Amino acid sequence: MKDTSNDSQGMHYLSSLPRRVVVTYIPLGVFVFVLLFPFYWMAVTTFKPNEELLSREGNPFWVVKPTLAHIDKLLFKTAYPEWLWNTVVVSVVSTFMSLLASVLAAYAIERLRFRGSKHVGLSIFLAYLVPPSILFIPLATIVFKLGLFDTRWALILTYPTFLIPFCTWLLMGYFRSIPYELEECALIDGATRLQILWKIILPLAVPGLISAGIFAFTLSWNEFIYALTFVSSSEVKTVPVGVITELVEGDVYHWGALMAGALLGSLPVAIIYSFFVEYYVSGLTGAVKE
Repeated sequence: MKDTSNDSQGMHYLSSLPRRVVVTYIPLGVFVFVLLFPFYWMAVTTFKPNEELLSREGNPFWVVKPTLAHIDKLLFKTAYPEWLWNTVVVSVVSTFMSLLASVLAAYAIERLRFRGSKHVGLSIFLAYLVPPSILFIPLATIVFKLGLFDTRWALILTYPTFLIPFCTWLLMGYFRSIPYELEECALIDGATRLQILWKIILPLAVPGLISAGIFAFTLSWNEFIYALTFVSSSEVKTVPVGVITELVEGDVYHWGALMAGALLGSLPVAIIYSFFVEYYVSGLTGAVKE
């Protein structure tokens, strides 16, 4: 039986209100403030008219006369809807492609127990550590030779170069936490490896798959270097590149439209994280188990 005496003593330390304020409420308040303040600043800048944005008087943290002019400019006078659609297509397709390859690679490395599997897993993790600022040079040559420059496929096919190593490394840790006895029983009953993967491993690894998918989607959604290098037409750009390149004219920064684009671009990722938060946390917990 688990000894709960130490836990109860630890919780008793927080029984008084002053201790809870100092130990819990103040640190949580500071954390929430630091976390949410950028979103608040983006929202304030989005709804501020240009007169308030450029004025040195008044309260910079509040909006006196809110306006929708910046959102109107962003949605109807720029190609932002196309940028958003391009970002969704590229992120979703590259995430699913990367998950498919990562599931097969992680299962082979962790469950088949072939010679040198640990070294292969380590090399995959080291491949993730290679910065994109180095990889985009040889990848640019390949993209040009294949005739994929300035297309969505240039991003869809290059994003897995950094998504697959990360997703494979994460799923390796989660597959390691699944008991081997389940797989051995299925082999005795005559199941094939693909049947075991599809009917036993994947249903048990749903939290890990969701965690890897969320990370892959977030990385591809926010990716900047490849999208800036491999795409030049406005109608093919993604949100991170389109907002920076199209809403900055020389030394003129359209801050209202820039913040509106950043705010709207961050909402899908925030919604996904909040919707799958339970699976996300449990997936990360299983991935770090030894």
